[in-house]
Amino acid sequence: MQCAYVRRLLNLIKNTSVNNNMVTAAGKLEESRFISPVSQPAAVPLSSVTRLIFASLVSTLLAVAAANLISSTWLYATVVVIVSQAVLYFTFHLPAKATAAETSITTLRNSTELFSVAFDYAAIGMALVFPSGRWHRVNRSLCEILGYPEQELLAVDFNDFIHPEDRLTAMAKLDQLLKGHVPTYQTETRCIHKDGHVVWVLWNVSQAIVENKESHLIFQIQNITDRKEAEDRLLHDAFHDALTGLPNRALMIDHLKLTISRAKRKSGLMFAVLFLDLDRFKVVNDSLGHIIGDQLLVGIARRLEACLRPGDTVARVGGDEFTILLEDITDEKEAISVAERIHQELKKPFLLSGRDVFTTVSIGIAPSTIAYEEPDEILRDADTAMYRSKSLGKARHEMFDEQMHDHAINLLQMETDLRLAQERNEFYIDYQPIVALDDFRLCGFEALVRWQHPERGLISPLEFIPVAEEGGQILQIGQWVLREACQQIQHWQEKFPADKPLYMTVNLSAKQFAQPDLIDQVRDILTETGLDPNYLKLEITESVVMDDFESAAAMLFQLRALGVRLSIDDFGTGYSSLTYLHRFPIDTLKIDRSFVTRMDKENVEIVRTILMLAENLGMDAVAEGVETQEQMTLLRNLSCQSGQGFFFSKPMSVAGAEEIIAETYSPRPAALVA
Repeated sequence: MQCAYVRRLLNLIKNTSVNNNMVTAAGKLEESRFISPVSQPAAVPLSSVTRLIFASLVSTLLAVAAANLISSTWLYATVVVIVSQAVLYFTFHLPAKATAAETSITTLRNSTELFSVAFDYAAIGMALVFPSGRWHRVNRSLCEILGYPEQELLAVDFNDFIHPEDRLTAMAKLDQLLKGHVPTYQTETRCIHKDGHVVWVLWNVSQAIVENKESHLIFQIQNITDRKEAEDRLLHDAFHDALTGLPNRALMIDHLKLTISRAKRKSGLMFAVLFLDLDRFKVVNDSLGHIIGDQLLVGIARRLEACLRPGDTVARVGGDEFTILLEDITDEKEAISVAERIHQELKKPFLLSGRDVFTTVSIGIAPSTIAYEEPDEILRDADTAMYRSKSLGKARHEMFDEQMHDHAINLLQMETDLRLAQERNEFYIDYQPIVALDDFRLCGFEALVRWQHPERGLISPLEFIPVAEEGGQILQIGQWVLREACQQIQHWQEKFPADKPLYMTVNLSAKQFAQPDLIDQVRDILTETGLDPNYLKLEITESVVMDDFESAAAMLFQLRALGVRLSIDDFGTGYSSLTYLHRFPIDTLKIDRSFVTRMDKENVEIVRTILMLAENLGMDAVAEGVETQEQMTLLRNLSCQSGQGFFFSKPMSVAGAEEIIAETYSPRPAALVA
């Protein structure tokens, strides 16, 4: 009976082995349906099955050998256990392993599909490239960036699409990557689109190394054309004038740096800078408007470009200021020739919004013969020469020389010293007598400011008054002179009372006359000094009153309402309109010294005309610059009321003026005094 059990067990084991082989074969067949050629998973291992069978055999043999000692119950139990283990293993464990393998294969296949989708539909261009440069795989975005279909891209090398000027740099960086010097690199480069236009791209390149297989280059390519165009626009705007499109000051300085460096390296290389400023451009803006003014600037820019050679540079460096860099000139005459050509070109009218507009320019020329080191230096000197041309009459050009620079330095130092002069009490006043020509009676004085510099000595008013006007110090100086002069004439009137008290004449500068609080200043000074306004005469030049007729007339009437008298200085040298002159509340016309000192036949007639005009307008006249007996006699014969000049007396100090007053003073009769 025990032998029957043994035979039954052996048959069971045999059947189990056959089934196991069938399962293994079926598993391999099933795996072959899913495993891709890219990844081949291992077959399910059967070592555990072998160990189970071997253990079962050993257990059975031991059970049979001990059958005589063990009861049949134990034998039945052993066989049941062995059979149960085998059944459980083949029923649950082995199928579970096969299911897990199938799941891994499916997951891998899904991952591969997801990679393909991500690669093909990525928002940026992507490509796999062989180290030789041939495209291996490209995505849709890359095809759109370069404008080629996929098949055309795969047929050529990637460097065929790189801009020729950038190709060498791109290949050098790729060589560094292939040699292992860098793990990856990023660069901005230009590619040629199929249509022929340039496409800016950002390249990110890395190397994918696979064991026992050929490596690939991984390209990530992003189209940055819009960004580069925006950067180019910003860069252009940073170095160009928005209105005219010309280079601005920054770009001109950059060009000058390069030119100066070239001149240092190459002996004999000459260049020059022209500095241009429009004459009376403010008049165009104020009369026709800023839109017309802008159109004029654009028109001038185009004409300047037409006057230059291809290698020259013209820039707009200020509101109505332009600079021109002339390179590789033979001598200074060539720069002068360009300046003359510009003058001729700008003489033609500009047709702006249906009207002809004329303009001129003042030009300063700075040649490179002075051996400049910095761009600012040559621009400074060209600007200095331009201002010299303006001061000499405008619509002309001047060549810079060292004396101009010295003069500019002196002006700067003078302006600095002027700001301290009043605090240091360096100003004083001289007084020049004004004499009646009929009886040579002393009528009054003109107050003339003087500056005693502690180092430079006495500085002429012709030098420091224009500087004070430009720098604004004239306002403080003028107010101080007005107060001092009023105090002085009030003192002399009290000390030397007369039937016809002396009067004082004080000059008002253009800036003083334009002050909105001038009336209050004059009123306060008159109140402070106690001077009768009728004995204060304020002098203004005719150019001041004619620059803005309406404002000037209003100011003159307000001054006249205070009781002061008004005089036009240097009459005949400006551009007074006789139509408007009678409308001003003017008391006196002062004939300019230029007519008096050269009273030949022609000038005599001019003086006669001025005197007749004054008489017809109910004004008196004072002749300036009377220096000889002959001049004095002619003026008397022409019925000029008063005169002043060296023939009578030079300007003098307070003490000297007081001596003259004492010498000519005729006290009032006692009865009148009482």
